[in-house]
Amino acid sequence: MNIMDIVAKWARNKPDDAAFVEVRPVSGTRDQVSWAQFDERTNRLANSLQLKGIQKGEKIFLMGKNSIQWLEAFFGILKAGVWAVPLNFRFTDDDIRYCARVAEPSAFIFDGEYAERIAGIQEDLPTVSFYSVITPEDRNGVESLESFITRGSPLSLKTKIEDEDECALYFTSGTTGAPKPVLLKAKSQMCIAVTEATNHGFNDRDRFLMMPPLYHLAIGHLLGAVVGGASSVLLTEQISPKFIIEAIARERLSVVFLLVPWAGDLLQALDRKEIDIKDYDLGCLRKIFMGAQPVPPSLVQRLKEYFPNVGYDTVYGLSETAGPGVVHLGVENERKIGAIGKPNILWDVRIVDENGQDVKRGDVGEVILKGAGVMKEYYRNPELTAKVIQDGWLYTGDLGRIDEESFIYLVDRKKDLVITGGENVYPVEIEDVIRKHHKVADVAVIGIPDDRLGELVTAVIQARQGEILDEEEMKLFCEQQLPRYKRPRLMIFAEVPRNPAGKIEKPKLRQLYSRPNNG
Repeated sequence: MNIMDIVAKWARNKPDDAAFVEVRPVSGTRDQVSWAQFDERTNRLANSLQLKGIQKGEKIFLMGKNSIQWLEAFFGILKAGVWAVPLNFRFTDDDIRYCARVAEPSAFIFDGEYAERIAGIQEDLPTVSFYSVITPEDRNGVESLESFITRGSPLSLKTKIEDEDECALYFTSGTTGAPKPVLLKAKSQMCIAVTEATNHGFNDRDRFLMMPPLYHLAIGHLLGAVVGGASSVLLTEQISPKFIIEAIARERLSVVFLLVPWAGDLLQALDRKEIDIKDYDLGCLRKIFMGAQPVPPSLVQRLKEYFPNVGYDTVYGLSETAGPGVVHLGVENERKIGAIGKPNILWDVRIVDENGQDVKRGDVGEVILKGAGVMKEYYRNPELTAKVIQDGWLYTGDLGRIDEESFIYLVDRKKDLVITGGENVYPVEIEDVIRKHHKVADVAVIGIPDDRLGELVTAVIQARQGEILDEEEMKLFCEQQLPRYKRPRLMIFAEVPRNPAGKIEKPKLRQLYSRPNNG
């Protein structure tokens, strides 16, 4: 059974219920599609792809912002047995060219706003034989996705999709450099969908708010909602604290995923009284969860002050595990906030040393994972694949430890570890402390090369809106909270850059502030 079978199931069992809703708060408009409509439209798209001669195992680029039409394209591609290759809509032309050289796509589906860009690089995409634009009507000689869908048969395809079939290729740069092509099997995708469905107890009465970009493997959250039969609500055009709260109240949302920056923005808006939650009926909300990066315990504790009756969960996963939820905290374990939790029933986790041997309980080592969701490979890169997948275990590059109750705590990324004066310093620990300062909106701790100490612990600190921070105030605060060797030697007051998945772009900071005369 695969994720497309699940869509067909809900189309039979609850045909008129909303599968996906798109809310555009700026324009005040809203669309929705039922399970029956979604199943039929994705069948039509899959049939149209076959009529175009696109065969099982070929690849289709998909580039666009979150929308129901994006989801129709994604699921329609999968139904045809074709590889979906979602692209970050922030990719440069050179990024797209690079992805095309690796993937050799047969077709390209994209949002109308990118039509001119794509037209300008078509000569560099020699394997693409068919283009379609996500607009209501054909544009500049390019067939619209709507026209393409309408022409196809509504009947389900006879294409057989096996668990071991490749189904999706994700180019993910994360925070470590050039895009890496992560190849997933059908069973990987289904594994992560079931993982998230069980983590959050999704059922057909739930309504789930999905805000992260769909091109990212955070789409696993949405796939979990699909398995449970929940309605997924896409908040598009703009994400703001006010629009999030309004969407929860108006759409009667029960489960919400927040990235750390969104949660921080929401808390600041509540603190400044820009939003009064007493003005909204939020009794529908049963759960908030966060992930995609280390979640500061202080952030969760403050969130619980405003939402004391709402359950909280932390989830952890990677692109290489087909998405999120491999490890999760569980609402019943809020006393352990700060941990990422325990492995889902479909997964196993170990903490190992440099030789791949389990470390002692409480010691820091590398987190490695095992489960059906692990990617097949880094596409066309067997050397890199062999480095990260060994004896069936995925080496994550994340450092962690396990406590006496078997809860797992992330310490940091191996590449982000700072070694100063022979001491190992884990930036996440320092970031958690600095975030407790009432004037701090965000912080990133990095190592800056130093001839004497090897590296200097450096904090890039972003002040809250309307607040003024200086080095003297922060140094005094750190003296009271941190041992001497962990205290930042350098403090830089500037914006903390984050990628669309909410992760701090530390390579960018190291490149910027390691240069002479920049610190």
